[in-house]
Amino acid sequence: MSDNSQDYNRGGFIAFIFTMVFVVSFFIYLIFIHPGVDLGENVKSVESAMAKSNEPKFDITKEKEPWVENANVAAYGATVFQTNCSMCHGEKGLGDGAAGAALNPKPRNLVEGQWKNGGDSISLFNTLSNGLAGTSMPGFAQVKKEDRWALVQFIRSITNNKTQDDVAKLKTFGPESK
Repeated sequence: MSDNSQDYNRGGFIAFIFTMVFVVSFFIYLIFIHPGVDLGENVKSVESAMAKSNEPKFDITKEKEPWVENANVAAYGATVFQTNCSMCHGEKGLGDGAAGAALNPKPRNLVEGQWKNGGDSISLFNTLSNGLAGTSMPGFAQVKKEDRWALVQFIRSITNNKTQDDVAKLKTFGPESK
């Protein structure tokens, strides 16, 4: 029986050399040829989205009572919706957004308006602020209070299932909302 130690691991040595050549070539490509990757976040703000539109600017912070039905607040809410909600709920609020396709349960169809916690303004505001337990709907308490009220108005403007607001409760809840 002859011992030929030179042929023992020739395959592994060739694989090692090939891997090292590939790695060195890849790093040369990354360093000298590849243009680079921008890892900066491209966060859209509602203000920047409105600045691109030709509509006159609307300042939600000047609204003393954003919970009171107002067409300008609802139109502003549409811009907030496109910036924050349309990826799950879809462009028209039908629950068919691109990000919502992978969620279980699927995002709510806001036009149909089968509300889990009620469809009045206070219930919608609380849902936007706190999210819905057992669903993929997160809370958006970090969004400005006025923007959440504008979202409530927009949602109520597109839904077919309008629930009557208790005006007295809304007048009390609105100024105290957080």
